[in-house]
Amino acid sequence: MGRKRLITDSFQVVKRQHRDPDTKEGSLQPEAVPVPAESPTDSSLHPAQLEMLKQFDLSWEYGPCTGITRLQRWERAESLGLSPPLVVRETLLEHEGDPSFMHCLWHDYPL
Repeated sequence: MGRKRLITDSFQVVKRQHRDPDTKEGSLQPEAVPVPAESPTDSSLHPAQLEMLKQFDLSWEYGPCTGITRLQRWERAESLGLSPPLVVRETLLEHEGDPSFMHCLWHDYPL
């Protein structure tokens, strides 16, 4: 029957070499990922509220959420008689200057 096939049988394993500008030799090192500095008004203080807003973004019954803020989307849904959750509007007004609360889930992705 033979041996079990592995993914590496079809795809070659490639490791990236990062070159040190001071030397001519490359060295295998993991890529550095920048870690953003947390501020006191960081969104990590309100994970339950952000999760609720993400669920609001993912709910298509209130229309598309790209290109507008969450508050604009809530007001549009209200004007169309769709009855969006009032707690979403209260949360958005409570954190009115914070971009992590005001922008939708897809704001950081280009259209």
